[in-house]
Amino acid sequence: PQLAFELDGSLQVLEIGAERCFAYESVYFDTPELESYRTAAQGRPSRFKIRTRTYVDSGDCLVELKTKGPRHTTVKERLPYRLDSRRTLDDVALAFIGARVLLHDGGRTLVPTLTTRYRRTTFLNRDAGTRMTVDSEVACSDEHGGVLALDHHLIIETKSAGPPTEMDRMLWRHGQRPMSLSKYCVAMAGLDPSLPANRWLRPLRRYFNTRLPAVTFPPGAPLRATTPADRAPVSTR
Repeated sequence: PQLAFELDGSLQVLEIGAERCFAYESVYFDTPELESYRTAAQGRPSRFKIRTRTYVDSGDCLVELKTKGPRHTTVKERLPYRLDSRRTLDDVALAFIGARVLLHDGGRTLVPTLTTRYRRTTFLNRDAGTRMTVDSEVACSDEHGGVLALDHHLIIETKSAGPPTEMDRMLWRHGQRPMSLSKYCVAMAGLDPSLPANRWLRPLRRYFNTRLPAVTFPPGAPLRATTPADRAPVSTR
């Protein structure tokens, strides 16, 4: 409330049908070797993210591909998609991805590895051409039932094409400093301790809470992506 008060007069909020907070769901896809995760962990310029994004309130669904462009900019490309297919990638989606990212077998080994759910409010400053998103109730679940949750905190992201905005300066005045954060990478690192995670240890240890899956796995069993042919029953106790 204090931040909104300080920006009063310059800020608008996205409102649809009298609602200002909207539910999102993203299903992330990766190769069996977790190439998307590992290229991000190593900071490679060839890194990419592939997901379906569902706007839960409207039922709209998109395939989204994020890659790195010139000067470390993020390039996001989208393709309208069927809601009931959001956990798979059909031939049209694979052709869309394959034309932009070089993947073994044209991406046909891509499998869902993580689902994120949260609620988002979007603020705009039309005059300055900037916006700020505020995500709450963030929860990420892997394909084995493990959950990583962001309890009692919000994720605030400011977005502009230029220098720091008044939104940034306002957050700095309140002692909030920016940090590198990828929901996909932080959650994957938190749910599989065997993965390289140096880039995300700070937010992971400080803010996120791991909730054990309902089904437990034998000690040492890695929580990794697998293709359907790889999957076999896992003993529980």
